[in-house]
Amino acid sequence: MTLLSDDRPAGSGAGVTDGHPLARLTADEIRATRALLDRHGLLGPTTRFALLALEEPAKDVVLAYRPGDPVDRRVRAVLLDVATGVARTVLASVTSGTVDSVREHDAARDGQPPIMLEEFVAVDEIVKADPGWRAAMERRGITELDLVRPCPLSAGDFDLPGERGRRLLRVLSFLAHRPEDHCWAHPIDGVVAYVDLIERRVVELIDHELLPVPAEEGNFDDPAYVGPARTSLKPIEITQPEGPSFSVDGDVVRWENWSFRVGFDPREGLVLHQLGITDGGRERPVLYRASVAEMVVPYADPSPVRFWQNYFDAGEYLLGQQVNSLVLGCDCLGEIYYFDAILADGAGEPREVRNAICLHEEDHGVLWKHTDLFTESAETRRQRRLVISYFATVGNYDYGFYWYLYLDGTIQLEVKATGVLFTSAYQQGSGYATEVAPGLGAPYHQHLFSARLDVTVDGTRNAVDEVDVRALPVGPENPYGNAFTRVATRLSSESDGARDADASVGRTWRISNPERLGRLGRPVGYQLRPEGQTVLLAAPDSSVARRAAFATRSLWVTRYDPEQRYPAGDLVNQHPGHAGLPEYVAADRPIDGEDIVLWHTFGTTHFPRPEEWPVMPVDRCGFTLRPDGFFDRNPALDVPASTATHCGTPGDGGPATCHGG
Repeated sequence: MTLLSDDRPAGSGAGVTDGHPLARLTADEIRATRALLDRHGLLGPTTRFALLALEEPAKDVVLAYRPGDPVDRRVRAVLLDVATGVARTVLASVTSGTVDSVREHDAARDGQPPIMLEEFVAVDEIVKADPGWRAAMERRGITELDLVRPCPLSAGDFDLPGERGRRLLRVLSFLAHRPEDHCWAHPIDGVVAYVDLIERRVVELIDHELLPVPAEEGNFDDPAYVGPARTSLKPIEITQPEGPSFSVDGDVVRWENWSFRVGFDPREGLVLHQLGITDGGRERPVLYRASVAEMVVPYADPSPVRFWQNYFDAGEYLLGQQVNSLVLGCDCLGEIYYFDAILADGAGEPREVRNAICLHEEDHGVLWKHTDLFTESAETRRQRRLVISYFATVGNYDYGFYWYLYLDGTIQLEVKATGVLFTSAYQQGSGYATEVAPGLGAPYHQHLFSARLDVTVDGTRNAVDEVDVRALPVGPENPYGNAFTRVATRLSSESDGARDADASVGRTWRISNPERLGRLGRPVGYQLRPEGQTVLLAAPDSSVARRAAFATRSLWVTRYDPEQRYPAGDLVNQHPGHAGLPEYVAADRPIDGEDIVLWHTFGTTHFPRPEEWPVMPVDRCGFTLRPDGFFDRNPALDVPASTATHCGTPGDGGPATCHGG
């Protein structure tokens, strides 16, 4: 059974409200919101919706909800008047037809609304109408401007004269040899246009130096470039003759002992709500809400043309708005259930993205195995995982976000980065870029993500211990020097909760519930296992460090506050900095045995390789949450043995073997 969008029962997976407070916004609710704001005089002919999202109720309201209870469906809209630059955030109730609050923003202090899809088109028109930019192209011998691809890039905030309070994009350009040629192979380096989107003009042009435009093409979809396809790969067929093991009811998914609610936010993308696992007949919560709340991509090139390159793909570009429609057999393989996404466009009208979220099962090798020397018992069980994923394309990069749930209670997030490297003209001896093709550079950069984990490990009162391994010195209690142990340090306040990963001591963080003890008398818990990669490398007093302070630490722990949703603040675009987590932790609230949120920074530092051109094989990063005393014993003991069709028969030398990694 492969459930495609067109094959599902009407409304299934398409955001039809089931009456729950966290049900995804429907197309009708988006239309109703637009009509509501119009009735209240908040929309004009030049008003655009930079963001429209469900305003989720506070946690206590959601946890107290019972089917049939009345629900107040509220929304948050960020409105931008593209004629005046005036921006407002509006909170309104679709249920009662009321506007609850309207806040007008001071752009210089509060930042700008997110960049809208339609502004990508506007940039092309603006720069190509500018005489200075056209002259800069002509100096480089480029006269066929229809083949130039101006790239709209977030401007950041650098205290440059005349910029504060303006709605800006910075524009680097690329050249296509013909309409189907991928322009990333031909950066027009040395020139950048600063564009005011409200005034619709280039306010500054930096024409720093004339650099050759790399000529070699990199068309990975051109058979003449790629060469003949290999013929040695034999088909792999994934089948589940009896159908998948999961069930879907509206937004609610159940699989084995897991249950959760699927959410989709235009800013954060995929959200998992109320994730829990049934144990001993009791449904035990683990995560109230899990999402990738922000990501930043800072570049290392300090040149006058590129020093400003850093992109907040959630807060500035809206990850969820960039979601792909997934294709069966390409993006997802096997017995698939798709959820569609309903999003608001710039006019406040609903747009549907078919097959936005993919749900399926995967075999994942051996779950547990033992061949006993004494009893001659030989047992093997196969691991499998439930995969909930989506892809977003932000400019040149494509990001796949994959949440995995395992039979043994493990939760994992894996981000897959692929797409095309952002390119430059390569200058010999550059310390900030790799030459990936003749004369073509790929600047060094980082991809840093912030996972917001609203934890509810067996309840809402949780605590965090930082756990390090410690090798013990030789002494009377360790005469042979073989002893080592672990040391746990309780994080007591928000000032304690800003932590760094440290692979040299095997650092993990244990989230526990002091009010719930396992049968051995220890508080039940889950362990956050970081990959321990480098955090933000920019100087502490740099612009990007001010604005992406979340990325300077591997972990932050804060008290739950329904208003504190984003690690870099509400309006990230052109914000001067110090918003989000620095503001949240300044209160220094207690976090020991409280309702807490973990914010985990993870990611990669990317020194591009020639093997990543002209399209990049997937690079992975993420983290793992593993039960640590949450269960009283191995929770996967009841997983049945594989059938004979999957396992071999005993050979002369030993017992039956299940094949696979």
